[in-house]
Amino acid sequence: MSGKTKPPVVVAMSGGVDSSVAALLLLEAGSEVIGITMQVWDHAQTGRAPYRGCCSREDVDDARGVAEQLGIPFYAVNFQERFAEKVVDPFVREYLAGRTPNPCVLCNSEIKFQTLLDRARELGADFLATGHYARIAAGGPGTPWRMLCGRDPNKDQSYFLFTLTQGQLAHTLFPVGELRKTEVRHRAKEAGLKVKDKPESQEICFVDQGHYRDFVRRRSCSERLNGEGEIVDLFGRRLGRHQGIYRYTIGQRRGLRISSPEPLYVAELDAENNLVKVGPESALYHQKMLVRELHWIAGEPVSPQENVRVKVRYKATARPARVEPAGAGRWRIVFQEPERAITPGQAAVLYSGEEVLGGGWIEAWED
Repeated sequence: MSGKTKPPVVVAMSGGVDSSVAALLLLEAGSEVIGITMQVWDHAQTGRAPYRGCCSREDVDDARGVAEQLGIPFYAVNFQERFAEKVVDPFVREYLAGRTPNPCVLCNSEIKFQTLLDRARELGADFLATGHYARIAAGGPGTPWRMLCGRDPNKDQSYFLFTLTQGQLAHTLFPVGELRKTEVRHRAKEAGLKVKDKPESQEICFVDQGHYRDFVRRRSCSERLNGEGEIVDLFGRRLGRHQGIYRYTIGQRRGLRISSPEPLYVAELDAENNLVKVGPESALYHQKMLVRELHWIAGEPVSPQENVRVKVRYKATARPARVEPAGAGRWRIVFQEPERAITPGQAAVLYSGEEVLGGGWIEAWED
């Protein structure tokens, strides 16, 4: 691995196999590689048993160990204060407001590709690399950079990256974006990386054991936490009581503790009136929704006549739709067919073929 002539690259090393292989691939390609791990959350705050999921001390140790194996410099940087301000506190506020947040998108936009990219430049690096399964198509003179889905459709993470700007894309690398997960595992085993068999974390990094309701309760002093309210049907008839709207999400069926001759689902969360509204599954389907803060990666919006595909959550199928201005900085997305469980607070991400056009935040559905 001699004769390095490529610009320095900082790799955001999470302690997992994807970012570890990203560092390995860049090193093999002749880049000067610097490993960096973000410390964004102190799990001792939970007062529970030692946490061993995403962003734990174990992950930091694993990232440091892989850096030692690869013989690259390694830094651990503390972003806890900014992470709490930009990711954790909005997460709590959204749940209390009757919306379902997506903290991974905020972490990417506010921490990884903003704060961490700034830190990379301070270290003299021209690029920041991550282990995301996504791809970047280089722009030429007068041609914008474009973001593409990862080659592995089962691992594609482009949904979480729709906020990236042209300036960020110009200085970002996704080394594993062209690979499938099986290939990444194979490369890790070939190199004997200590994380080659490490399982993936599925939890929200700052919520231990997946109990987001307990986290919101502990984190907030809002009176809404203990504000019991009514569960009503779509005609306003009282069916039961709830223990706080932050405990519910659109489409939820289990845990309602109400009696009904037919299955009922959470159809709407009315934070202003402290109501959980339920209805039959048919009430979950809507053909239109309003989206705010819609970011177009290439800078130009599509025309209202152009067909796109839209995901309303990470694991959802991208459905055909069109996009039109709705005034007041909002956009209206009209699906070809009604979409199930459109959830305020979640991200709506737009695609054209393999290209990620952009995305925004779901504000409301429309009938």
